[in-house]
Amino acid sequence: MPLKPSISVVIPTYNRADYLVKAISSVMNQSRSVDEIIVVDDGSTDHTRLMLEKNYPKIEYYYQENRGVSAARNMGIAKARSDWLAFLDSDDEWLPKKLEKQLEANQSSAVRVCHTNEIWIRNGIRVNQMKKHEKQGGWIYEKCLPLCVISPSAVMIHQSIFDAVGVFDESLPACEDYDLWLRICAYYPVSYHAEPLIIKRGGHPDQLSARYWGMDRFRIASLEKMINDPVLSARYKTKTLEIIIKKIKIYIIGAVKRDKKDEVTVYTKKKEYYEEILEGLAANLNNSG
Repeated sequence: MPLKPSISVVIPTYNRADYLVKAISSVMNQSRSVDEIIVVDDGSTDHTRLMLEKNYPKIEYYYQENRGVSAARNMGIAKARSDWLAFLDSDDEWLPKKLEKQLEANQSSAVRVCHTNEIWIRNGIRVNQMKKHEKQGGWIYEKCLPLCVISPSAVMIHQSIFDAVGVFDESLPACEDYDLWLRICAYYPVSYHAEPLIIKRGGHPDQLSARYWGMDRFRIASLEKMINDPVLSARYKTKTLEIIIKKIKIYIIGAVKRDKKDEVTVYTKKKEYYEEILEGLAANLNNSG
């Protein structure tokens, strides 16, 4: 009989002690129990530590000076001892059969990344996802290019994936999950469970999307890494170039509105550079055909 796969849950948090209680409860109420819960506190100044020590003494708690969610998740990955890792943002919740159904999907397909559908709550009200947010499984790299289509709280990943593609990019203050999904989905298929198995909450004033203007600049940085990957397929490279040019154009419009002349100059040069590469790639493909 094969050994039961082990699961570690990594919960990054920052000044969300009250939300954290619900997140942890949703892990403990899973139909398939986990092997360890790791909470990484990214420099909280509220009562997070005291709450955990009082109510959850068996949870593995790690504190770090405030370095961002990527560093917190990466510490959790480094500390985890299980075959599989599941992430849960401290303001989200899992439905009771989330892990059980993901393990079933992974065992039947031998895929090492699995994500699920989700229920969106914004400012306490359930909202419908737009068509562009529609999720799916398989080889989804091209679906990942325009925007983030996998939620960190919805994913389960085998440890071997991090060994192959690396962990979260700590240099990115936002869109760090978009960056990781690109690196994973360029080389691995994912499985997808269409039933909503997480509750994803949004609308908080401390969310990264509310802190930074021009979020596409972080996606552009991620796309640049992919373009420079020497083993990215020609098709994927072409699609990546098309998207990066589109995002740069959008970013320039925002920079012009904010009178950021230096940004306009830098990103205009980037656009011209990538347009030239795309033209050269297209010419090579036509000649080879």
